[in-house]
Amino acid sequence: MRPTAVLLTTALALTAASLTACGSGSGSDPDTLKVSFKQSTDNSVKVMDTFLADIKKQFEKENPGKKVELVPIKAPDSEYYTKVQQMLRSPKTAPDLVYEDTFLINSDITSGYLKPLDPYLAKWKDWNQFIDTAKAAAKGEDGKTYGVPDGTDTRGLWFDKGIFEEAGLPTDWQPENWDDVLEAARTIKQKVPGVTPLNVYTGKPAGEAATMQGFQMLLYGTNDGTTDPLYDDKSKKWIAGSQGFKDALTFVETVYKEKLGPDVADALDPNFGTRVRGELLPQGKLGINLDGSWLPQDWLEGSGHEWPEWSEKLGLASMPTQRGQAPGKVSMSGGWTWAIPAKAANPDLAFTFIETMQTKANAQKWYIANSGIAVRKDVAADPAYVQAQPGIKFFTDLVATTHYRPAYPAYPKVSTAIQEAMEGVTTGDVSVEEAAKAYDEELKSATDNQVIEK
Repeated sequence: MRPTAVLLTTALALTAASLTACGSGSGSDPDTLKVSFKQSTDNSVKVMDTFLADIKKQFEKENPGKKVELVPIKAPDSEYYTKVQQMLRSPKTAPDLVYEDTFLINSDITSGYLKPLDPYLAKWKDWNQFIDTAKAAAKGEDGKTYGVPDGTDTRGLWFDKGIFEEAGLPTDWQPENWDDVLEAARTIKQKVPGVTPLNVYTGKPAGEAATMQGFQMLLYGTNDGTTDPLYDDKSKKWIAGSQGFKDALTFVETVYKEKLGPDVADALDPNFGTRVRGELLPQGKLGINLDGSWLPQDWLEGSGHEWPEWSEKLGLASMPTQRGQAPGKVSMSGGWTWAIPAKAANPDLAFTFIETMQTKANAQKWYIANSGIAVRKDVAADPAYVQAQPGIKFFTDLVATTHYRPAYPAYPKVSTAIQEAMEGVTTGDVSVEEAAKAYDEELKSATDNQVIEK
């Protein structure tokens, strides 16, 4: 067994023990609702904490005698997923309501950890306001719905106008292909020393940020956008041996081989995303950042990283397709959902909390505070939402050409295999061909050989 596997096994055992020791679980009091959520690892970012504290007050006022216990889990994404899955396995530790990333929800559905919500949704008139793509993200392969989405996101290129001006690049920049992005980074490297030209998240420490903000923003731009380059819907198999996969790896390799990106040690720091948002961008030390729509939540008043000038200092551009082929730009979307564990003691109370949390007014408040993209049609059509924050319209417009991950049960393992391939070419330990070959082998193992060669 590899040392990392030993460490993981030990960590899981300790997590399980500590969770079991926390008390008698959600069933200890039928009048107390336990709500588990991901708390930011950045102590200054309290967006979720503040929002849920407000909903708790509303809920307790509307439901006399009922109490809400908020159960924050402060951890990076990968550790959060592990801790949540440990909690969901036992009625002693399962909360009544849990915050689930759409990337992991099908894995938890298959494991039997979540309760189907269809009986509740059939009686909830607000469910008709949710867009179909968001609803689909919370569906299991059995056709049942297991979560209520609280927003989505899109991704694009953030760039520093001051750095661009110093480099002689246009401040209304819109690259037409991958070469344009790399050429801009090369120009910045040459003309503006002391800054990082381009950030593309990479490697296992970055987790899903590497897979989604980094690799998939490249991979999904290698074809015409009409088919999924990662998963073949017709055969229901995962795609191996694709030229697009190798081309995306080559882009990543180029960024780090030519030293257009951050130092490899920084890129492979699990907290690098926090540094990008809290230091590099606000301090004018990063030229181009391939990242998500949610960044401004870190810069709002009260965040601890207040940066009211960000909309003047930063420009936004769509990520282009590889050769500029139609549709010309690419984005990826994900998001989170509120789900009720199968072993929750108070499921009815939990859905009542969801109804309180997801009124139009509360949902709109959350989208704006979280710099999220609305998944409710009535909010998306509200001028107050569109005008609430610079960048909202830009990122909302990307929904028309966005892509969603094939979030089937095998996806978490596939994602890890992608991160390993990226890390190999980032460090230079393996060639693109070797990394792609290793990925194909890992893909067969991760999907029980449900693979098709392209």
